Amino acid sequence: MKKLIDKLHKTRELEAAELKELLENRSPQLSDYLFAKARAVQAENYGQDVYIRGLIEFTNYCKNDCYYCGIRKSNAKAERYRLSKEEILGCCEAGYELGFRTFVLQGGEDGYYTEERMTDIIRSIKRNHPDCALTLSLGEKSYETYRAFFEAGADRYLLRHETANGEHYARLHPPKMLLKNRKQCLWDLKEIGYQVGCGFMVGSPFQTTDCLVEDLLFIKELNPHMVGIGPFIPHHDTPLAREKAGDLELVLFLMGLIRLLLPTVLLPATTALGTIHPEGRELGIRAGGNVVMPNLSPRDVRGKYLLYDNKICTGDEAAECRHCLEGRIEGIGYKIAVSRGDHKSIL
Repeated sequence: MKKLIDKLHKTRELEAAELKELLENRSPQLSDYLFAKARAVQAENYGQDVYIRGLIEFTNYCKNDCYYCGIRKSNAKAERYRLSKEEILGCCEAGYELGFRTFVLQGGEDGYYTEERMTDIIRSIKRNHPDCALTLSLGEKSYETYRAFFEAGADRYLLRHETANGEHYARLHPPKMLLKNRKQCLWDLKEIGYQVGCGFMVGSPFQTTDCLVEDLLFIKELNPHMVGIGPFIPHHDTPLAREKAGDLELVLFLMGLIRLLLPTVLLPATTALGTIHPEGRELGIRAGGNVVMPNLSPRDVRGKYLLYDNKICTGDEAAECRHCLEGRIEGIGYKIAVSRGDHKSIL
C-alpha cells in the first residue's frame, strides 16, 4: 500500500481501482505514512501557516429539505433567525480587530437575501475592509447571480457537492435537488473567476467506498482551490436522525489523500472534526489541513445554526474561539497566519 501512496505523492493521481484499494486497506501504520507525506507537501507549499477564516452564519432559513440537515425547511422545531446588514458588518469589524483577514458569509438558501441585498452587503464589507477576502457559502444560484456577487467584490465561494455519485445524492436530497445542477454551479463559479471550494460528507448514510472514489476523482477533475470534508453527524430532527456518524479515521485518511492529489489546496480542519473528537481539528492539521474557521456569529444565534447535533463553540465569544484555536495550533507546531490566506495560484 505504501507504494500506492508513493505513486500518488510523485504523480498526483491514481486510478479508481488504486484509490479503492488504498481506502479498503487502511491501517494505523499506513495512515501514519500517508500523513507524513501530506505534512511534507503542506509544508512545501504553505510552511507551518494555518489560515483562519471568520465564519458568520447569518441566516438559518432555507428553502431546501436535505434529509440530513438541521435547518431543512421541514424542521418546524428550528428557531429561525436572520442577521441584519448592520449586524453582519459588526461581526466583520470585531473579527478584523482579532486578526481575521477573510470573512465567510454562510447561510441557508434564504430568499430574503435577494441579489440586491447581498450585493449591497458584499460592497459594504469590501469597502470597510479592502484588504480582506470575502467568501460566500449560499448554495445554488444562477450564473448571473454568481457573477453579480463576484462583480460586487466576493472573492471565494464554498459549495459542497456532498457526494459525486448521483444515486447517493438522490438518497440524501428531495427529488427536485439534482447533483448535475450542483456540479454545474461549481463549474460556473470557476468560469466566473472565484476561488472555488467543494467538498463532501464522510460516512453519510448509503455511502460506499466507490462513492468516495468518485468524490476524489471529481475533486481531481474540478481542481478547486479549496476542499472541505467532514464527518456526517446526524441531527435529531431530520429523517436521518438514527443513522451512525462518520468515522474520524476515515476523514483524516481522505484529507491526507486530498493533500497529495491537490498539493496547493486550501484544506480546512472543520468544526465537525472538532465535534466528534476533542482534538479533531489538530488531527486534521496533522493530516494535511491548513485552514480553520472560528465562529464570528453573535453568541445568541450560534446555537440556532445547527446543521448537526452537538456542534462545538456555540457558547463562546469570537475572541474566545480565536485565542483558543491559536493556542491549540501552536501546541502542535503550527502558527496562525494573519493574512487573506489565498490559494498559491492567486497573485
